[in-house]
Amino acid sequence: MTDSEAPDELSLASLDDARQESVRLTELILQARDAYYGRDTVVVDDATYDGWMQRLERIERLHPELQGQDSPTLTVGAASGSLFAPVEHAERMLSLDNVFSDEEFLAWAAKVQRDAGRPVHYLCELKIDGLALSLRYEHGRLVSAATRGDGRVGEDVTDNVRQVAGIPHRLEGSGHPPLVEVRGEVFFTVADFESLNAYQEAMGDRLFANPRNAASGSLRQKTEGKNERQLDAVHQRLSRLRMTVHGIGAWPDPPVRTQSEVYGLLASWGLPTSAYFRVADSAEAADDFIRHYGAHRHDVEHEIDGIVIKVDELALHDELGATSRAPRWAIAYKYPPEQVNTVLRDIVVSVGRTGRATPFAVMEPTRVAGSVVRQATLHNQDVVKAKGVLIGDTVVLRKAGDVIPEVLGPVVELRDGTERPFVMPKDCPECGFPLAPAKEGDIDLRCPNARSCPAQVRGRVEHIGSRGALDVEGLGEVSAAALTQPIRPETPPLVTEAALFDLRAEDLFPIDVVVRDAETGLPRLSEDGTPDTRSPFRRQRKKTDPPYSADGPFDGDESSILSAAATVLLANLEGAKTKDLWRFLVALNIRHVGPVAARALAQWFGSVDAIRAATRDELAAVEGVGGIIADSLLEWFEIDWHREIVERWSAAGAQLRTPGHAGPGAAVAAGGVLEGVTVVATGSLEGFSREGAQEAIIAAGGKAASSVSKKTDFVAAGPGAGSKLTRADELGIRIIDAAQFRLLVTEGPAALDQG
Repeated sequence: MTDSEAPDELSLASLDDARQESVRLTELILQARDAYYGRDTVVVDDATYDGWMQRLERIERLHPELQGQDSPTLTVGAASGSLFAPVEHAERMLSLDNVFSDEEFLAWAAKVQRDAGRPVHYLCELKIDGLALSLRYEHGRLVSAATRGDGRVGEDVTDNVRQVAGIPHRLEGSGHPPLVEVRGEVFFTVADFESLNAYQEAMGDRLFANPRNAASGSLRQKTEGKNERQLDAVHQRLSRLRMTVHGIGAWPDPPVRTQSEVYGLLASWGLPTSAYFRVADSAEAADDFIRHYGAHRHDVEHEIDGIVIKVDELALHDELGATSRAPRWAIAYKYPPEQVNTVLRDIVVSVGRTGRATPFAVMEPTRVAGSVVRQATLHNQDVVKAKGVLIGDTVVLRKAGDVIPEVLGPVVELRDGTERPFVMPKDCPECGFPLAPAKEGDIDLRCPNARSCPAQVRGRVEHIGSRGALDVEGLGEVSAAALTQPIRPETPPLVTEAALFDLRAEDLFPIDVVVRDAETGLPRLSEDGTPDTRSPFRRQRKKTDPPYSADGPFDGDESSILSAAATVLLANLEGAKTKDLWRFLVALNIRHVGPVAARALAQWFGSVDAIRAATRDELAAVEGVGGIIADSLLEWFEIDWHREIVERWSAAGAQLRTPGHAGPGAAVAAGGVLEGVTVVATGSLEGFSREGAQEAIIAAGGKAASSVSKKTDFVAAGPGAGSKLTRADELGIRIIDAAQFRLLVTEGPAALDQG
């Protein structure tokens, strides 16, 4: 069973089956949220994600005891990350429930009508595919802008928002309330997105996969410590962003009666409102609006993935209320993915950073869901057989969730006999090693040459530079390919990632490389069909450049000199040596060790050496780790070339430890209001994710313990605290709630006893 497949209700024969399925779905959903909100990466299409959520909701309806306080069905988005300061919304920033058919929408509207008990009007508007944002105005002046985060606490992106065109720093007119939160969506128009990617390509930077990712990644860019070129790149992104406001959050006493009047008032204040909304006096009229834009979705300047329908009467908003994650007075109608026909030119196999060999469909370029698609994953040879496609077929293509291309199957009636079947290669197309399943029964084939398969090394190096790992600007798809798979020189600068921090200027010159697609790893083609070949680390020498020296590192090519990209890469690699330990743990590409597990390991052990020396039981006992990750860590360190990576990075000056950490179990930061204080955070603390609470303790100088003992000073407990709360009671340890915890980590223990 693949991740996107879900067993039907009848397959859940017992509570244990239901529990296992709910755990599986929760993990998939949280991984997708972490990727999207934390790393601006789409790892799954919207349709599959929505299917997971619907499946989990059904299980929890059948077995309410399986719904914990932190279930994805009760939460919104993801907790605020650590790149920006946290901002607490004055009013919760909710998400929306979804419907996917006219029948589901009309059923929702009928329920709203019954619950309201009086005539209802519906405000219909386009669902913009962008990033949710909250603007806080006090007496007409913009004081903060924050992302959704977990719905209660978001990220402070005020400085970046001030560069977005159309967002007023001061509201127009007069009579502004003392406080109002305005909610909306930040996005790129299709034209501005294409312009941004053209700029990115010209600068040798990575291209954005879609406008939604681009909007999120652009708004969540830090500017501190960036040089002039980097600041210009940030400005290029932010200056192309636009915003449309679509509602209010906190507003003590709005002088209007309807949502549509709210839009009129917001527009009079100079805020950018949508030109595409309509008030319908019946559910059937709202359904007509949905159908109209379903047929004309690409006539709009920005991408949409559905329609939002809201009860227009504000008084009914309070009466209808909300669940823990979504209002009952609004719904999102999600459009089905578009489908087109195109020709399957070839099926080629790509190898990723884990060694998995994936067949990709190479198709006649065709426009679907607003963009041109040339290739799509076919997952494995069994999927190719199941879809029944032949090379040369006319195939049906769709973009699932308007993001990820998917080949549905062939148009058999159009076959002319020239089509041929796909044959999975026996050897790795990159290094020639025989492909084989990782273990008996696996469907996927993998290249076992993990150490030196160029495709795997390229993928790992690109991962090291990613935002979720070491976040090294300049170490993206082009530079990773140049360092590991150049067409010149014959021997790449990096045979494995072990030498990454040993790179010198002379190692980067001269290098020519064929740019590869970030998703497929396949060579990217120029418009004329030839491979896109670049020399990312060199430029032509100018008259103003210093004179060439025969003793310099570039002997043999006097017409060229290192590019700015090379200088940026080397400088940022040097700066990355002092990144947080958890980032290095993610960068090591250890299976199952993502940001959450890496933070837990770093906080508990304090160094790679301590992790390496730990036993399985000691690793598994760390909260957030467990047996599977413990086994993965032990297996990783058993391999000699893995240990070589750690040793060479350390010898090159990489800081593979947390300064001031006293050793396993003593996650202590020097100084701070909690110096010498041990705190256990358990349960769901409002405004904090689990790892966010631990980080807050450590940032304040305290020890973030995972178990309650006599040495514990405070237990911060929220809903779902469980046995740790009982243990604290038995030992007489002071228990505090979320509000007191926030006070503790900001002002220290003495603040709890004041007043």
